[in-house]
Amino acid sequence: MTAKESISSNNPESPVGAGLLANAVDQSTLMSTDTTPSRASPLPQVFGPTLDFAQVCLTLGRTTILDQVTFQVQPGSIHALVGPNGGGKSSLIKTLLGQMPHQGRLSLQWPGTPGTIGYVPQALEFDRGLPMTVDDFMAAMCQRRPAFLGLSKHYAAAIGEALERVGMQDKRKRRMGALSGGERQRVLLAQGLIPAPQLLVLDEPMSALDEAGIQVFERLLGDWRQSGITVLWIEHDLEAVGRLADRVTGLNRRVLFDATPQQALTPERLLTLFSTHPRSAV
Repeated sequence: MTAKESISSNNPESPVGAGLLANAVDQSTLMSTDTTPSRASPLPQVFGPTLDFAQVCLTLGRTTILDQVTFQVQPGSIHALVGPNGGGKSSLIKTLLGQMPHQGRLSLQWPGTPGTIGYVPQALEFDRGLPMTVDDFMAAMCQRRPAFLGLSKHYAAAIGEALERVGMQDKRKRRMGALSGGERQRVLLAQGLIPAPQLLVLDEPMSALDEAGIQVFERLLGDWRQSGITVLWIEHDLEAVGRLADRVTGLNRRVLFDATPQQALTPERLLTLFSTHPRSAV
């Protein structure tokens, strides 16, 4: 469901791939109604990595999924990845996380000691009868100690801080299956913060959120930018991308544009991006 791994290579430019495993989860459409503002303390200052995609290709059978994908994510930036369904966005993320074989090069250039990568999938479905509370889920995702033994003292404070940041502190004893889709998505956002990442990969995190949840997410984006975390963000909401991203890459099997939101989200470029058969970039 999620993947976080500290890159331990001594080389500050370390390849990304098989060491980062992630299982994508299904999308939910239920909504959250909590509007409690976060009282969490500011995130510590970190130095996120530069992420390089160089001539990345992915072919499954006779189908080309990714074709010579090349772009760079700047350190400490909010970089949005947009494009049509089936255009290769999630496949590119799975390639980054080591789930897809590929040709070309993916690399992280760390400013110092290699750090931690966080991953937040689209959404999460739970059996309503499953006796797993929010605390149980956070324990299972964030600590090595078995969840049935409860939260370890080592992670208890960090888990409480993360849940406070997403407005879910008062629902820690609720069963995951009893939460709305938006509330579960907030929990997923919280687990993506433990351990504290320097690179955060988000796969359509707004898809299950209601208006209150979107406000929480937008505040988190501001916190991540201010703290220096590098964020790679897949998103369909182009209005949100235009307001919140520092840079936008349009992907429809190959990169059709890579520019600031003002330069990228023009009618001509969006028409090219969302056409059935990718054409040359405008």
